[in-house]
Amino acid sequence: MSAPKEAWSSRLGVILAVAGSAVGLGNFLRFPGLAAQYGGGAFMIAYFISLLLIGIPICWTEWTLGRYGGRQGYHSTSGIFHALMKKPWAKYLGVIGFVVPVIIYMYYVYIEAWALGYAVNALVGNLSMEGKDYGAFFGKFTGASSDGVALRFGLRDVGIFVLIVYVLNFFFIYRGISKGIEMVCKYAMPALIFIAIIILARVMTLGTPDPMKPDQNVVNGLAYMWNPGDVAAGLKNPQLWLAAAGQIFFSLSVGFGVIITYASYLRGKDDVVLSGLTATSANEFCEVGLGGLITVPAAFMFLGTAGIVGQGTFGLGFNVLPQVFALMPAGHLFASIFFVLLFIAAVTSSLSMLQPGIAFLEEGLGIERKASVALLGLMTAFGTLFIWYFSKDLKALDTLDFWVGTVMLFVQATILVIIFGWGLGIPRGWEIAHEGAEMRIPNIFKPIIKYITPMYLITIFVMFLLQNVFGWNYSLTDPIFEPTGYTKDLIGDEPNNVARLSVGFIIIVTGFALVFVNIAGKRWTKNPPVPLND
Repeated sequence: MSAPKEAWSSRLGVILAVAGSAVGLGNFLRFPGLAAQYGGGAFMIAYFISLLLIGIPICWTEWTLGRYGGRQGYHSTSGIFHALMKKPWAKYLGVIGFVVPVIIYMYYVYIEAWALGYAVNALVGNLSMEGKDYGAFFGKFTGASSDGVALRFGLRDVGIFVLIVYVLNFFFIYRGISKGIEMVCKYAMPALIFIAIIILARVMTLGTPDPMKPDQNVVNGLAYMWNPGDVAAGLKNPQLWLAAAGQIFFSLSVGFGVIITYASYLRGKDDVVLSGLTATSANEFCEVGLGGLITVPAAFMFLGTAGIVGQGTFGLGFNVLPQVFALMPAGHLFASIFFVLLFIAAVTSSLSMLQPGIAFLEEGLGIERKASVALLGLMTAFGTLFIWYFSKDLKALDTLDFWVGTVMLFVQATILVIIFGWGLGIPRGWEIAHEGAEMRIPNIFKPIIKYITPMYLITIFVMFLLQNVFGWNYSLTDPIFEPTGYTKDLIGDEPNNVARLSVGFIIIVTGFALVFVNIAGKRWTKNPPVPLND
């Protein structure tokens, strides 16, 4: 098997691509919403602890494992695990690295279409800029009001925008690493930051928008976001730690299978330590320095505390912020610019979710790029259509996001750090990571990666399962275990059929992926890739 010819053209290109993968809707919607919900300062403490103990260590882990796999001629998670562990079962541990980005793409691209559609409709004044019925527009446009209602193709419908974003994504992914993903991110990331700074400048200069409500001003909006409050009480809440850890996963794209695939295309002596840290820093700047300073203060100034608490990710971004922009001078223009920002952030992330699947189909099944793009396009289109049709209350999207974008993500991240620390080994891993490095990873991260990160992940995951799957109320005096939330949808007294169909869909996709991995394993054993010549 000949070695793939794909490669990054520059260090800046790969850094921007990884940063583009990380910088997405979560930076400007999910992070501000969680910070507001969990008390600002207390959440930020848990967030930065999770960044140090989960985010940065697993980021370096993925970069290093990717470099190792790429040198052996492998670019998929299954292939890299197969090459590293040299055990028949090892390749199956990487199946999540195929399933997670592919399924997340199926619903992420749907949300991406919302952002593009909102940008266009805001510009032409269709968001009821002088009215207050934003929820009705959201329900009809996204299909949240009823199953099947979103399968329309007018300007006020999501359909045409789904088609546009699908064509854009697969056009650029077909062009490959350097001419597609890298080229898009080189232009999109600076544009994204430029637009975000414009919005931030507008928000920071709003002062006190309503003289009748002097307390709702920009200073108090920032205070609402960042004041510590009752930190001790906040940090005792297990759900806060779960939320902070989950945000780090989404924020940095760790465990998605994206970074490990991107890193496998690195050239010779590329610096994975500095590149990983730079990409992480770029994401944190966009999330904490831009997203955190735009969304919550703006909503607070116009709507007050009651207007932003409990809105959730999509409610805050697509229902509340249009009301905020409506009260600004030239509100329709700033609303359109904001949703263009969300769209660009979504595109750079969705492109990254396709590459792990393409890499696996090419190296595992021996399919040429044109055929692999077509096959992946068919698979993901079917999944997006499923989410698009079963859109009432966003149940299908929400279910897939929970079981794949949260549960599977936790599992994959744990596998990655354990394989690095105990499979590859810290001494060998440190040696590979520092080849060509201009800075060294502090030695304190050796025990962190080997012991602390796995234990932290396992503890957080167990707490997560107890609360979100088994329904434990965390009361020491009156512990209660009962199906709740997503589990209640499946086995409760009144199970939700769409939730069951969604879980069945996940099982089917995972089953196909396991079959593909089995076929790939036989192919790799018979005709392994040619190792990359550094």
